[in-house]
Amino acid sequence: MRRILTCLTLIAAVSALAGPAVAAAGATISASLIPDGTYTVTVEKVIDPKHVLVQMSNGVETTLTAGRANVDFSRVKANQHMKLSIAKGDVLVFIILK
Repeated sequence: MRRILTCLTLIAAVSALAGPAVAAAGATISASLIPDGTYTVTVEKVIDPKHVLVQMSNGVETTLTAGRANVDFSRVKANQHMKLSIAKGDVLVFIILK
């Protein structure tokens, strides 16, 4: 009985220490997991003209990909807000908000 109690205490301690790290690591998700729709986001970083790292309004970060040839993120800057439409994880259209 003592051995089981010690094991459970150890598991609880490890979980308490690892919890915040796991939560922080889980904040970035794949764009393909985002339901199709229109979203307002904040630009974290422009990776290249076809990829941008953004923070969603719920605090989740994701890297978005241009879904069409005419979608170009080169004029977007960090900390700008955008309204965009996502379908199957790709950005189809976007507008930079003032």
